[in-house]
Order: sequence, then C-alpha cells, then structure tokens
Amino acid sequence: MAVAPHALASQSALAVLRDGGNAIEATVAGAATISVAYPHMNGIGGDAFWLIAPQHGAPIAIDAAGPAASRATIAAYMECGHDVIPTRGPLAMNTVAGAIGSWDAALRISKQHNGQLPLARLLRDAYQYATDGIAVTASQVLSTVNKFNEVAHQPGFAECFLPNGKIPAVGALFRQPKLARVMEQLISDGLDGFYRGALAEAIAEDFKSVGALLSIDDLNEFQPRVCPPLQIELAEGTAYNMVPPTQIGRASCRER
Repeated sequence: MAVAPHALASQSALAVLRDGGNAIEATVAGAATISVAYPHMNGIGGDAFWLIAPQHGAPIAIDAAGPAASRATIAAYMECGHDVIPTRGPLAMNTVAGAIGSWDAALRISKQHNGQLPLARLLRDAYQYATDGIAVTASQVLSTVNKFNEVAHQPGFAECFLPNGKIPAVGALFRQPKLARVMEQLISDGLDGFYRGALAEAIAEDFKSVGALLSIDDLNEFQPRVCPPLQIELAEGTAYNMVPPTQIGRASCRER
C-alpha cells in the first residue's frame, strides 16, 4: 500500500514496489512526485519527518526539521525594519529545507534492508512530470486564488505558478522546468548536492539575490538527525512517535 494526497505520487510509490524496491525507496519516489504534482502543499523546500519500522530491530526516527539560519537573529530583523518575523517573502525564508536530506538519510537506512534501486529510478517520475507537465488540480487553483494577494508579488512565484501571468485553470498542463533541472542535478550529483556542491551554491546565490538570511554555510552545515522515536506502552501495544522537533541550532535527538 502507498498513500499520498495525489494519485500520481501513490502510483510512483507502487511502481517502485513492483520493481522490487522496498517501502523506504517507494516513499522517496512518492515524496519526489508529490513535490511536483501537489506543489502548493508539498515541496522540496520544506522539512520531513520519518518513522521507519524495519522488519527486524527497533523503529527509527528521522528528524529533518532544518535549523534556523545563523543570521536569523532578532537584531537582524530589527535592522530590516521588522519587529516580528514576516509571514511571507525572503525574510520569512529563514530555515534550511530538510526534506531532501531526509530522503538521503532514509536511503542510507534502506541499504541496510535490501534497498538497491538507483536514485535515477526513484526520481524518474518526478523529473518526467516536472518536464512534461501535470494536470493542475482544483486544490492548487483554490490555494492560489485564496493566497494570491500574499504571494503573487513574491520573487519567482509568478514565473513558476502564473504561466502567461494568469492562474492556470483546473486540468491545464503545468510544467516546472526549473524543478526538473533540480531533479536532474540531484540524480547526477546525489541528494547531498542540495546542501554541498554546485546545486547548493546556486541555491545560496538565489538566497543572496532576494535578500534572504540563509547562506551557503547554513546549507553546508545541515545534517538530518536519525534517532530512536518516542515510545509509550499501551494495553494494545507499543506506540511510537517523532521526537519534538526544534529549529534552534543543531540539537541532537538525545539532547531533546
């Protein structure tokens, strides 16, 4: 079984299982596709949290809540004329995106449990959908309409999400060539390239160009945290959950 908020992502995960992949590999494939097919709700610019139940051994948690930018201080915001953190815009973009790092950590665990499919196979659907396009969902249209005044003027938004300067209609073909190039570079360089390497340098240049507080140093220093999950014994059995996340510094799971 594979469940996602868009059918294409579920199909990507199921296809990996049919090709002999394990559940972790299938989840990475589904996560990659959902970032393309459902971009208004789920993207590679966010964080990720995993609970993995191996066939043998204790459950494993992955906390990929990216830490705050080293320059994201109260003084920095006050110097920019803000007494609170803005909810939109470059200055709101103040934590490292941990999602890609979580995929990398999960695939390292996967290799200990017969994971063997190459990254090119796992990201294949995402790359193809970003290149060839997906049908715009009613949810994407509704979200764009509802948040239009907040996001339409933000750097890069119109270029990507308002083709021909308009909100696309439900069912319209929606291509994301820049995201396709990112997927292609991740396939070529590996997932760690999002944080260290040519892709990371390009992302950091984008940060700089729009005046964000994130920097290449923040990307370089990021590592997802792999640790035991919280657990509690109930009459029905043992329940597991993620450790409480934090985006202050790089506290370890143990320190929490």
